[in-house]
This record gives sequence, structure tokens and C-alpha cells, in this order.
Amino acid sequence: MAEPEGRPQPGLREVLLLAGLVVAIVLGAALLTGLLPAEAQRLVFRTPLAIAVLIGGTAWLLWRIARRPSA
Repeated sequence: MAEPEGRPQPGLREVLLLAGLVVAIVLGAALLTGLLPAEAQRLVFRTPLAIAVLIGGTAWLLWRIARRPSA
């Protein structure tokens, strides 16, 4: 599949920056979860909250991709 003229592929720098951002977000979420009170931690760890967040995020991302204007 050919790339559109005005949109080059992301380079190594962009990929590494995005990967670093993702790692920082995950570590920050782990730190914040550890600082929560015991009741809130129980809610996070014993319910399907993470699954719901992942499904919602995936649905949002797919919606954004589907709504992107064509070149």
C-alpha cells in the first residue's frame, strides 16, 4: 500500500518518543494506584475496571481512525 504524498512514515525518533511516553504513563498509573486508599485499590484490582478502560480506549481509537478524512 503506497503512502500518501504529504505523510512520511514516522522515524525511529518518533517511535522511541512514543514508546517512552507509553512507559511513563504506565509507570505513573502504577504509582498512582499504589497511593490510593485500600478501598479504592480493591476496586481497581478486584473489578474488571482495566478491561473496561482498554475496551473504551480501543473503541475511541477505532472511531477516530474511521472518522479521519481521506487524503
